[in-house]
Amino acid sequence: MKFLHLFSLIFTLMLVSCKSEFEALRTSNQPEKVYKAANKYYENKEYDRAISLYDIVIQFYRGRQEAEDLFFKYAHAHYNIGDYILASTYFKNYTNTFANSLNKQEAEYMAAYSNYRLSPNFKLDQSYTAKAIEGFEQFINLYPGTERAELANKLIDEMRRKLEKKSFEQGVLYYKIGQYQAAVTSFQNTLKDFPESDKLEEVRVLILKASFTLAQNSIYEKQGDRFNETIEHYNTFIKKHPKSKWLKEARDIEKESKSELKKIKA
Repeated sequence: MKFLHLFSLIFTLMLVSCKSEFEALRTSNQPEKVYKAANKYYENKEYDRAISLYDIVIQFYRGRQEAEDLFFKYAHAHYNIGDYILASTYFKNYTNTFANSLNKQEAEYMAAYSNYRLSPNFKLDQSYTAKAIEGFEQFINLYPGTERAELANKLIDEMRRKLEKKSFEQGVLYYKIGQYQAAVTSFQNTLKDFPESDKLEEVRVLILKASFTLAQNSIYEKQGDRFNETIEHYNTFIKKHPKSKWLKEARDIEKESKSELKKIKA
């Protein structure tokens, strides 16, 4: 027990000593010493402390030879603690400030990748997903044929699938809650934004069903136009998917739409 108590006391004293040393550095007013210590903390992966010290000296080194390395580590330190918003900003600032740096390619990639790390579940706002895609597209234009350009393309595909799922599910939600006009518009946007989707057939049949239900539930004055729109959607569906598994359902909708139009014209 005495040994454990002694060990605990020594460990506590060491922590106090380390903390005191760190606080002494922070208030030393010796930029070179602080910068050297910040780099050591960075190398030891103590990124929070490294950032705290970099914050103190960053203005002092701006425009000096050490600035390029300092700003690069500063951005990486923020990335490594999971502060991807600031990391993306600092990496992008680095590429603009040090346009001829050997680290520019990595910084360009990391600026986009930081936003990729912020890209959330498809149900949530996709602003960071859009930023990541834009950043990766810029990277590919700057560094085509590189290994990271290939990886960037894969990540873009991954995020576009997420955006596609969000777009599709938004249309489905509108359909389920009876917002048929919004469903048609949403699904049409899906077709426009994701023309190579593997859900095109399902999207078009849902447009047809939503359009038909909308026509059925419209006021009399609008029914004629809306049943005609439904028939147009049917014609597009049949042209694009002549062997669809939803063919019978689509034909039933067309038949009923034409029947309703006859009643209106009678």
